[in-house]
Amino acid sequence: MNILIIEDELLIQKSLKKLLEKRGATVKTFASGRDAIKDILKNNYDRIVCDLMLKDITGFDIIEESKKKYQLKEIAQIFIIMTAYNSPQVLAKAKEYHCTILNKPFENLEFALNAMLNISNTKAIHEQHETN
Repeated sequence: MNILIIEDELLIQKSLKKLLEKRGATVKTFASGRDAIKDILKNNYDRIVCDLMLKDITGFDIIEESKKKYQLKEIAQIFIIMTAYNSPQVLAKAKEYHCTILNKPFENLEFALNAMLNISNTKAIHEQHETN
């Protein structure tokens, strides 16, 4: 699986990259949303994991620019938005794109990684119950 992570908090970016690579994913990272947009328009990814509030632009700005390449249905399948700001306005906007939202900090890291790897979350929930 080919994953792009757009996250300006380098500790989170590097940690996610390492955890996903340990599970067999190929991971590319960007801290800048504008740089990531250029890359998205040139390359193909199975999953794009994007922080909502970047230093230069928002994750929603990245999704809007990605519409030059992807249809809304594809955006819903490819994009995951990570956010610590889960206000009703943010959730409503994310619903317009039908993309997955992961709240930071992650309550369940395994669940978040499985979502990024496109592993059924029902499986993740089942595995979580088995380990408890």
